[in-house]
Amino acid sequence: MVQYNFKKMTVVPNGKDFIDIILSPTQRQTPTVVHKGYMPFPAFVSSICGNLLHVLYNKDHYKLALGQINTARNLIGKISKDSEIVEVAALGRMCMVIKRIDPSLAYLEQIRQHVARLRSIDPNTMTVLICGYPNVGKSSFINKITRADVDVQPYAFTTKSLFSLAHLSAAALFFLDISGSCGYNNAQQTTLFHSIKSLFMNKPLIIVCNKTDLQPFDGISEEDKKLVAEMKNEAMKTVVGQGGEAKNDEGVLLTMSTLIDEGVMSVKNAACERLLNQRVELKMKSKRINDCLNFMPLCIPQVVLEAQSKQAVEKEKRSTERDLKNENDGVGVYSASLNKHYIFVNDEWKEDFMPENLDGHNVYDFVDPDILHRLEELEREERLRQEEDGDDDFEMDWN
Repeated sequence: MVQYNFKKMTVVPNGKDFIDIILSPTQRQTPTVVHKGYMPFPAFVSSICGNLLHVLYNKDHYKLALGQINTARNLIGKISKDSEIVEVAALGRMCMVIKRIDPSLAYLEQIRQHVARLRSIDPNTMTVLICGYPNVGKSSFINKITRADVDVQPYAFTTKSLFSLAHLSAAALFFLDISGSCGYNNAQQTTLFHSIKSLFMNKPLIIVCNKTDLQPFDGISEEDKKLVAEMKNEAMKTVVGQGGEAKNDEGVLLTMSTLIDEGVMSVKNAACERLLNQRVELKMKSKRINDCLNFMPLCIPQVVLEAQSKQAVEKEKRSTERDLKNENDGVGVYSASLNKHYIFVNDEWKEDFMPENLDGHNVYDFVDPDILHRLEELEREERLRQEEDGDDDFEMDWN
């Protein structure tokens, strides 16, 4: 689908500027050369952009201006056929036609400047459509889940009847002020819902009961509960239309309070999940699903997952003395034990205290139980070495 960027629209000149722009090239070049640079007038505009322009600028007004431009174009085309005979008169008549539509050109330039400030609309992106009466908490909800910093006031100023947004593939959130502090009772809000429910066909629809901090949902009257139940039944039709079960009403009717941040993220997650499920189902039903099947991850068996988890446990990092020090409040609190890596028959002996002197003897002299045997071997080795040195001595007779 084409994405319209209104900022690329060229400036609409007034009548005098139009004549100055056109006459100079036409006097130097032939029409066959000039016409190559013309851009054809758009014959088709998407429904969302058409409805958006109609709501903002009234289609009857700018269509009339565009019709006058088209009429002038046709008249100039007819007059140009006689240009070889009456070239001077033809140019004068053309200029008169352009001057007559000067107000229409000025009006279209104002529209262009205003449209250039509008955001670029991508009909294919994931969108959430928030609707409801003024002062029911729509702007406050946007401020909670985004950084848009929308102005919030206790009167109607942000709400516009942009029915063109109904052409978007979006999830619809209908906000219902069950406390009635918005200035509209529940019956009036229900009437509004039934009047626009036809715009929510083939869209995930969620009923959001806002301002539960002022009026809990369980505390409303039985008549209001019946009205909310009717709205819930209409929203359930969208669940069935998407292939869901008629008994699964989870995520269709939600309660929320933007003032105390209760249920805000639940509403956001429910809308995103239902919108994502709808887009996945549409792609699965399309013919292009075979082109992207190779991008889908394969299912990993449970046995493999268990083996991977065991390997992850076995490869756990060994805790060093620095890690233990940081875990036990750092230097001055944790004292490293140098005996914990000693190898004994009984691990309880690791923390036993070893005295330096016992019964008048140095304990370290008796640490090795074979010290006497090794001392005898050392003395015997020393005697053997001395005997070998004695055998090597000899005397020379100089006589």
